[in-house]
Amino acid sequence: MNNNPYAWINESLATIHRADWYRSVQTIHSRPSATVVLSGQEVINFASNDYLGLAGDERLQTAAIAAIQAFGTGSTGSRLLSGHRELHKELEQEIASTKQTQEALVFSSGYLANLGTISAIVGKRDLILSDEYNHSSLKKGAILSGATIMEYPHNSTALLEEKLQEYRKNYRRCLITTDSVFSMDGDLCPLPQLLDLAEEFNSMLLLDEAHATGVLGKTGAGCVEHFGCTGRELIQIGTLSKALGSLGGYVAGSSSLIDFLRNRAPSWIYTTALSPADTAAALAAMKIVQQEPERRSQLWQNVNYLKQLITENLPNLKLLPTESPILCFQLPSAAAALTAGKHLRASGIFAPAIRPPTVNTSRIRISVMATHELTHLQKLVEVIKSIV
Repeated sequence: MNNNPYAWINESLATIHRADWYRSVQTIHSRPSATVVLSGQEVINFASNDYLGLAGDERLQTAAIAAIQAFGTGSTGSRLLSGHRELHKELEQEIASTKQTQEALVFSSGYLANLGTISAIVGKRDLILSDEYNHSSLKKGAILSGATIMEYPHNSTALLEEKLQEYRKNYRRCLITTDSVFSMDGDLCPLPQLLDLAEEFNSMLLLDEAHATGVLGKTGAGCVEHFGCTGRELIQIGTLSKALGSLGGYVAGSSSLIDFLRNRAPSWIYTTALSPADTAAALAAMKIVQQEPERRSQLWQNVNYLKQLITENLPNLKLLPTESPILCFQLPSAAAALTAGKHLRASGIFAPAIRPPTVNTSRIRISVMATHELTHLQKLVEVIKSIV
């Protein structure tokens, strides 16, 4: 018997290496953009969630700098103590206006928004029905809540309905949780059907709009707007760190929900408030999204052009079904995905290999941005064609 209580760590790391699941950071040495400098090499960036190209926008930087000059670098405490600023209220009002909900609440990250909300609204006497492909934050929030958790097969409303019919009556409350855009596949949840089931079975529905905010819908309000479900009662969660180019998360919904979360969501109550710089940058981004719809239009032009190129040049590529700027092609193993990622990188393309346990099957994930040029998309297809 090994007497070192930490010996298991090295053994576990060795297992991770053998499975080709090992991960390490890759340092970017430039401002966020469609092209970045990665370890001294300029590459076309298909790894970013900066869908609208706002993370490097000078207006966000100017807003962040002005906020630092006015309020300092840190919020110094939780929102209920010394951390609240007028900027937080302005951002929450802008989010609620965009989402057309009564109110919104800003968290220090989207992950914390999911952890805090789920663990606050359900408990040991309740049931959570979770899409099997849900983001880690939805799954961890469910575990923290202490509720009974049942997964349903990805996007299967028929099997979800079966579970509701069989189990809903046994629990005090029921919460259905799903991503709106599934980040490692690119497809959308069947939101209208999920809302119908939630209403039929007296259940709450929590929708994570992380990869839809700023991207989907006529005004960029997300999947709810995209499906014409604005005004229907549900809990909308999202992030400020993807299309909005900043940091933080939010919950949008009824006034009573938001008031309840201010009093019961532990990851909001006991966490230092979002910094002035991040808050101001996100607020600037929200306004740009509304004022410049052409930015979103350009994103979708790029997505459609890339799909057309793939159809014409790579008819046998195993592209997963997608209705978002996320395009993934599957590979037979983690080792194959790593090899493909290295070939792409050597050819000036930054598109990472995604492997278990993040996903069930290994793949290359391509994330399209509004700031990609047509030549960037053409080169991507040429390089993929040379290695597949």
